[in-house]
Amino acid sequence: MGRGERTPAPWERARSAARALGERCGPPAARTVPLAEALGATLAADVPALVGIPDCDTSAMDGYAVAGPGPWTVAGRVLAGAAPRTAPLAAGTAVEIATGAPVPPGADAVLPLEQAVRTAEGAVAAAAGPPAPGRHIRRAGEDTRPGDIVVKQGSPVAPAVLGLAAALGHDTLSVRRPRVAVLVTGDEVVPSGVPAPGAVRDAIGPMLPGVAAWAGARADPPVRVRDRLDGTVGALRAAAASGADAIAVCGASSKGPADHLRAALAALGAEVVVDGVACRPGHPQLLAHLGPPSAPGPAVVGLPGNPNAALAAALTLLVPVLAAIGGRPDPAAAEPARAEVLDEIDPHPRDTRLVAVRAGADGVRLIGHDRPGSLRSPAAADAYAVIPPGWRGPEAELLRLPR
Repeated sequence: MGRGERTPAPWERARSAARALGERCGPPAARTVPLAEALGATLAADVPALVGIPDCDTSAMDGYAVAGPGPWTVAGRVLAGAAPRTAPLAAGTAVEIATGAPVPPGADAVLPLEQAVRTAEGAVAAAAGPPAPGRHIRRAGEDTRPGDIVVKQGSPVAPAVLGLAAALGHDTLSVRRPRVAVLVTGDEVVPSGVPAPGAVRDAIGPMLPGVAAWAGARADPPVRVRDRLDGTVGALRAAAASGADAIAVCGASSKGPADHLRAALAALGAEVVVDGVACRPGHPQLLAHLGPPSAPGPAVVGLPGNPNAALAAALTLLVPVLAAIGGRPDPAAAEPARAEVLDEIDPHPRDTRLVAVRAGADGVRLIGHDRPGSLRSPAAADAYAVIPPGWRGPEAELLRLPR
């Protein structure tokens, strides 16, 4: 095991170290996936327009495409989805047209339906004067031209990106998405049902997929690991061999008799980057990597076994690592970055406190129930208020929670 830090790292320094390690570990390989599988990933390539929007001159209104001066003889109907006409519209004629339908060549404008009147002879006339040339016609490519780059490489794939890609003719996207192997340790931890006396339900494993997705990554189904050194070593080795970009180990990050993560990392020759963080909750967290320093293998994040402490540690170390591996900003550091704290908070004399708060119009208020083993506070919160030693207020940095 590398020398690393043997005293708890200051909270800000720990987050910076996590970001730096993620940048050294990344990026993951690019994969071309169907649109349905791309949501939440990071674009590995620019997205060009394969077609124009619109792809031909189309009507912006229901009404009549007209040519020349009116009144106009109605010479047919064009609906959305119809093939563009090749024959030009003769002067003095019109076609009834639907919104989105291709405008015939030779048409000067579209007369909206509500501004049109039918004459006794069956022609159509303008109730309030003829429309201006080009009125209510969307020209081919006026929104997007074929070949335009509409979304840049490195952008998160949001729902609107998927819709835009589909509209422009794409069925697949080239994306990067870090993969996280999840190891849940603890002989007392059960994966389902009501735990028996002396057992506890796994609350961290179900939480991590959402945390990982928020950072642009994908979490594998949790693997249960018994409180044995050889089992921990084997699980870490298997996770690394699977090609995971990061490994989250739930529990075993403290220094008790059943906590084997440090010894397992030593057995695998890992380098410890952060050994404990001076924050509460989440003090006994750990950041390491397998592989040599010149080409670090998967990042290993040790999370405390208490759920609220694990979430605080995940936002401190895991989220910055995953976001950096994927080449995207840390979502926990999104704006607004600071807010006034409207309730009294006592800072810790040595450690940074992460206190669950709910945002309001004038600032943030405490939730309460701030215990390392309870998720009641972050489940109802928008962020953790970051309260360093010596804090005097009234403003505090905000660490955003996945919502």
